[in-house]
Amino acid sequence: MSRALEGVRVLDLSRLLPGPFASLVLADLGAQVDKIEDTDAGDYLRHMPPLVQNDTSAMFLALNRSKRSACLDLKKPEAREAFLKLVDRYDVLIDQFRPKVMDRLGLSHAALLERNPKLVICALTGYGQTGPLAMRAGHDIDYLARAGILGFQGPADGPPQAPGFQMADVSGGLWSVIGILAALAERGRTGKGKVVDVSMTETSMPFGIVSISAMFGEQPIHRGADALTGGLAAYSVYETKDGKYMALGALEPKFWMTFAANAGLEADMAGIMPGDHQPALRKKVADVFKTKTRDEWIAFSKQHDCCLEPVLESSELQKDEQHAARDVFFEIDSPWGKLKQLRLPTCEAHASRPPPRKGEHTEEILREAGLSDAEIAALK
Repeated sequence: MSRALEGVRVLDLSRLLPGPFASLVLADLGAQVDKIEDTDAGDYLRHMPPLVQNDTSAMFLALNRSKRSACLDLKKPEAREAFLKLVDRYDVLIDQFRPKVMDRLGLSHAALLERNPKLVICALTGYGQTGPLAMRAGHDIDYLARAGILGFQGPADGPPQAPGFQMADVSGGLWSVIGILAALAERGRTGKGKVVDVSMTETSMPFGIVSISAMFGEQPIHRGADALTGGLAAYSVYETKDGKYMALGALEPKFWMTFAANAGLEADMAGIMPGDHQPALRKKVADVFKTKTRDEWIAFSKQHDCCLEPVLESSELQKDEQHAARDVFFEIDSPWGKLKQLRLPTCEAHASRPPPRKGEHTEEILREAGLSDAEIAALK
């Protein structure tokens, strides 16, 4: 898949995680992705610890492989003119600013589309381009709260708990890619670009489809009561004898009966049926898990097919046999030395290039847009 988008050119104005994740997927698919960073701090993510060689964020290096970087101060008219020349030759623009920021710069979506009618503009924001919250600031946890997703997380007898990862940011990036690919496909038929309006609040909501669909059926699921959020002992996480954890997902009868029969529990269908008996069953299952170490339970899971997996810590991921067999992690050469990278499902490791230094390709990118050496020198 690493050449699927070969020939597609992407201007990326985004920073931090959501937009750069989207452009990473596009770069892995073969698109040419050029980051446009300001002349001050650039992408703020470059400076977020932990740093590699006391220089650049490890997270930035993981999100920005195979991209180029140019610096322009879009608050200055000369830089805006140069930017417009860039827009003329690109297929996609990723805009992660709040609504109206580009308007204030004199680079409104309408103006850009008038200049390049084939341009696909992905406007990625917290709440979307319209609505009473459109101009509101926020972060991942805020979008999850407004989306209702946060309200589904956590135990029934406690407060909602934020997931241990950036769900809204990553889903916003993924849905941006989906919208961009769909708009490019439509452009292939119509010859026209468009604005793709992506709200990270809305991209989070499909993660709650089970609870939301129950709401549609006027049978709302309360936090911690659903079969998949704590209601069933057969679908939960349990501590092992050595203080580690296993995840049991034996929802179907054959898996639960296999697990129960071989773990010394009573094998009957009540185990996967909701009811008041579940708390007592959960205690029995928890006691059983405390009789073996995690390694012993891993051996058990290889012998008995029952939807049972170890809960891996981040330090264990690179050594996992499944991930190693599928080359989920790989290395690339870079100015920072050998960089570990996470292979996305769309990526082929051999096609990846190192992340860019800030502004490393400014002259190259401007020259490709037709600016002369004298014009580039004047911009400097």
